[in-house]
Amino acid sequence: MLHTSSARKLGGNQSDGVESAPMPQRIRIGRGFEDNEKKISTKRLKDVEICIPIVYGTISFWLGRKANESQSHKWTVYVRGATNEDLGVVIKRAVFQLHPSFNNPTRVIESPPFELSECGWGEFEIAITLYFHDDVCDRQLDLFHHLKLYAEDESGPQSTKKPVVVESYNEIVFPDPSEGFFARVQNHPAVIVPRLPASFNLPSPVVIENVNEWKRGDTKDHHLSQWFLNFSEADELLKLATARQQVRMTLSLSLFY
Repeated sequence: MLHTSSARKLGGNQSDGVESAPMPQRIRIGRGFEDNEKKISTKRLKDVEICIPIVYGTISFWLGRKANESQSHKWTVYVRGATNEDLGVVIKRAVFQLHPSFNNPTRVIESPPFELSECGWGEFEIAITLYFHDDVCDRQLDLFHHLKLYAEDESGPQSTKKPVVVESYNEIVFPDPSEGFFARVQNHPAVIVPRLPASFNLPSPVVIENVNEWKRGDTKDHHLSQWFLNFSEADELLKLATARQQVRMTLSLSLFY
């Protein structure tokens, strides 16, 4: 089981919503237990890393003075792609653990978009557990996010039109991926894969007959997308890191030969 915490960005009730992106937080996921039969059948690409940028967070709206005291806010917690692409290609399931005062506090989301909405009055920590497809990883990833209902700057009046937004950016790194995983995602827009030298023996990419399958769970047209924070700066840093990996691999291959 893996645990992580990361830098956060707060949208709050800011007028411009513009902030510099935090430095990328990289979560490196090692392989879990594999039995001998699986080890033999699974070929892996040594010294290759596949990375998936994710954002997780909450958006909460105050429902106004006429709202019930115990239902003063409506909020949504979610895990999305950093560029709002469909994460279902890597993530199989997301489990959100809410405060025990909620009915059915353990919520299981089996397909993207990985999110849920609720109403309430209090702030608390939400545990998010991500499970990956079998060819990706047999370990789960635990994330923790604090639900915020009130803006950091409470000097002004609350507004029902502007929500409080808190998001965290992470990069999940899968080292030495299986050939099947690499072939399945190497052309997917949600995944960052290094461009490897031509001499590298790569599996052929899996042909996707219906490209719309890649868009089925994206959040580009999400009804809350206007409030999503911009992590393009962090994404650019990730692309630079991927380019450096490509250079290192090219150098190591040239030295080998």
